[in-house]
Amino acid sequence: MIEWAIIFFIISLIAGVFGFTNIAAGARGIAKILFFIALAIFLIVLVFGVLLGMLVF
Repeated sequence: MIEWAIIFFIISLIAGVFGFTNIAAGARGIAKILFFIALAIFLIVLVFGVLLGMLVF
């Protein structure tokens, strides 16, 4: 998911350079949403990994 966020970020940068501000803003919004979803999934997996690790050891 981070990979898609990076792709949309690069699309946003390229569109901004060429003056397509609406496309750049849309790609930036998509990249931001994907980044925060990936961050939330990472934190959930991290918390469950720590909790289950304590139960196992």
